[in-house]
Amino acid sequence: MPRLQTGTTAPVRQFTDVTGAPVAPPGLLHLQFRRFAGCPICNLHLRSFAQRQAETAAAGVHEVAVFHSPADELRPYADSLPFPLVADPDRTLYRAFGVDRGARALLDPRAWPTVARALARSVPLALRGGERPPAARPLGGRLGLPADFLLGPDGRLLAVHYGEHAADHWSVDTVLGLAARHAAASPGATDRQAAGT
Repeated sequence: MPRLQTGTTAPVRQFTDVTGAPVAPPGLLHLQFRRFAGCPICNLHLRSFAQRQAETAAAGVHEVAVFHSPADELRPYADSLPFPLVADPDRTLYRAFGVDRGARALLDPRAWPTVARALARSVPLALRGGERPPAARPLGGRLGLPADFLLGPDGRLLAVHYGEHAADHWSVDTVLGLAARHAAASPGATDRQAAGT
């Protein structure tokens, strides 16, 4: 599957979230490709972005997370996150952005510490009814790989990251650093964001 390169234009810039609402945020867009609804690694990762959403918003970054699950499986998670979730069960967006899957998602030893932390968080919550467990056989399987894209206001890809395993994704600090680098390279960008333009 061909991968996209920094500096090219994103193949898709408008999305539809799990409620059916259009998503075309202004400014910078951090487009995250996650795995399946209820994925413990994804939940752990997205909670870190939810907790620091004020910081990413202040940096002019809008978050959108894509899953290869149907909308009805994603909706129960949408209310607890402050950014849109996009269902892509046919993997149309995954193919357009060159996001792959493979056994290395879980077999790479670098993923195992995160898998352990994610399960330690999610399993007790699911047993207490505090979090919905994933489907026994998630659509698209469990071997999806994550990917991150930072899109500029014009749809240009400012930064691209394809994960080598299930836990290989940008942190909040990475996204904030990329946003700061873009602001420094764009004279007047900070002033325009502050003015809401």
